[in-house]
Amino acid sequence: MSVYKHIIKPCFDVLAASIGFLLLFPIFATTWFVLMITNKGKAFFYQARPGKNERIFKIIKFKTMNDNTDANGLLLEPSERLTKVGVFVRKYSLDEIPQLLNVIKGDMSLIGPRPLLIRYLPRYNAIQKQRHDIKPGITGWAQVNGRNAISWEQKFEFDVWYVKHMSFFLDLKILFKTVYKVFKKDGIYSVDNDIVPDFTGTQTNENTSHGN
Repeated sequence: MSVYKHIIKPCFDVLAASIGFLLLFPIFATTWFVLMITNKGKAFFYQARPGKNERIFKIIKFKTMNDNTDANGLLLEPSERLTKVGVFVRKYSLDEIPQLLNVIKGDMSLIGPRPLLIRYLPRYNAIQKQRHDIKPGITGWAQVNGRNAISWEQKFEFDVWYVKHMSFFLDLKILFKTVYKVFKKDGIYSVDNDIVPDFTGTQTNENTSHGN
């Protein structure tokens, strides 16, 4: 796994992400144009996220929510700010396309645990922290095994299992399953399912045996 992890996978990531971005550029440009119009000139969403070894980087995604606030000037709930265009963009996972630039830059991998919020870092237990032993990914083992239909603990079990069993053939399996799910729209998106509650922590260590 060492040769694949440190040499083959990083090279494949940059090459595949570069080719993928070129092939998807017409969709990227069209989505950018529509969001620029509907989001008052704001097509992208940038946010600091923890990557490999908890190093902070800025993730880039298409902006699918507006900035509407309540009477006190506080942002409304995510489910209330999700735009109609944003629903479409998320339904077909178009919001993930800009992250190919994060992969080309070296902050992310195509396959790996999803980069979550910085505030979750102190809430992980010792086993869950292992998800940061590798670069985060655009898609991963947890995403093709339930995504937001499973609990946080189950997601982290899948993440840690992937870290321990990473291989070329496993990555191919995840990649093909991701493409299949996107085209079939199988468990990829629903309004209720995509807006998830915060991870507040796990009281006990979880079983990390989650290979399928």
